[in-house]
Parts: sequence; structure tokens; C-alpha cells
Amino acid sequence: MITSPILSPAEAREQIRRGAWTSPTAGMAPGYTQANLAILKKELAYDFLLFCQRNPKPCPVLDVTDAGSAIPRLVAPGADLRTDIPKYRVYKHGELVDEPTDITRYWEDDMVAFLLGCSFTFEQAMIKNDIPVRHIEQNCNVPMYKTSIPCLKAGQFEGPMVVSMRPVPEKDVVRAVQVTTGFPSVHGAPVHIGNPASIGIADIHKPDFGDAVMIKEGEVPVFWACGVTPQAVAMHVKPEIMITHAPGHMFITDCKEERYSIL
Repeated sequence: MITSPILSPAEAREQIRRGAWTSPTAGMAPGYTQANLAILKKELAYDFLLFCQRNPKPCPVLDVTDAGSAIPRLVAPGADLRTDIPKYRVYKHGELVDEPTDITRYWEDDMVAFLLGCSFTFEQAMIKNDIPVRHIEQNCNVPMYKTSIPCLKAGQFEGPMVVSMRPVPEKDVVRAVQVTTGFPSVHGAPVHIGNPASIGIADIHKPDFGDAVMIKEGEVPVFWACGVTPQAVAMHVKPEIMITHAPGHMFITDCKEERYSIL
């Protein structure tokens, strides 16, 4: 089993940059905000920003880089988005062509990087409220699913919402909603509770991204909007090139989780 080390954001990114950590980042640098990544050519950046603005649940924007810059100046000015994520995904014309640990060779001077809020950020608050987080307990990646929930179109960008799932004991569901509602910049409250088929998920035990987790008797599947949504959009829209994080392999910012909490 893989257990995330307890490190500062800078220490975590240094380990990632030199290839010493290539696994999912759930539980790594606890107390600090993690983020999803989407990189596009400048010519598509406005449409994507508009897509995020129209779909804030799956795509809450934390930072946008200047064109040609890989430095997220608002959330981690000492970082480099080309090297500081454990694993990336490179899509060309909607097809996944590579999963590198460094995207320096793919970087171009007209690229713009977007960092989007990640639900890993509110998991420590769930744990502090004695709400189990199964993928951390099982030392695996969170399960994620494409749904039948459509995102609002913006320019070329359209496609289905992706959700992450955490099984929650029935007695704790209301508290889970209350806790996560306090983090609107990192997906906030769930978008669905209960029957997976109601949002187009045919088999809860076969996620589209990440790993299946155990759902115990007396637990309810709870679904949050997920920042992997841009990857589903990439498959649908097929831009010339789009670079994202690999699901579960997030960017660790210098921002404390409390920065994005309204409670």
C-alpha cells in the first residue's frame, strides 16, 4: 500500500519534481489546497475560462497563468506547472497520447494553464468531523464517473460533468453536505446523493477514472462535481492539444484550506 508522506507544499512539490513521488496526492501536505490542471493554447483560453465561469461546480477557477508562463503566481509563485504534478495526461485531438511525469517537452509559448479547485481539499474537514474517506482508508485513488449531467456550453467547450464519489454512512450524510458546502471554491456541496443510475452511472463498481472503493452496508454513495470534467470535455471537443493532471495526481498549492472555506 502507498501512504502519502506529511510534507509542506514546497517539500511535496520538490519530491514530485525529482520523480520521487508519482502516486496520487490525497492526504499529501495535509491542510493545503490541491488543484486540478488544464492547459490549452491561448486561442482557446477565453472560451475555456467562460466554460469554467458557466460551470463553477466542476470547474472552480483558483488561478490562471499568463500566456507562456508555467508559474501559478497567485497560489504557488515558486512552482512550475510543467514539472510539479506527479503524472500528467496529454490529449491530442481528443485522444490520450501520453502520461508523462514532466511536460516540459510539450510546453509551448502560447499555452495558458488553469488551476481548478479539487475536492481533496475538503477531505481533512470531513475526517475532522468523523466522516470516513474511503479512498484514503484504502490507500487508493478516488473513484470518478462520467455522468448524464450536461455542462453548459461555452464556445467550443461542452460535454458531461464528471463526479467523484465517497461512500458516507447514512447518519453522516447531512453532516457531509454541511461540511463540504463550506468549500464552494473546491466543488462545495454534493451534486447527487444516492442512486447512481439517476445520473447515468451504470455500475458504481466500475469508475471511469480512479479506483473502485468498498461501499459498506448502511452507507450511501455521495457524489461531488469533479475537476476531471475538463478531460471528459477534451475527449468530446478534441482540441489540437490539451494537457491535464492524471486523475488523482493533483497540484499542491501554498494556500491553506481555510482560504477557500466560508465557515
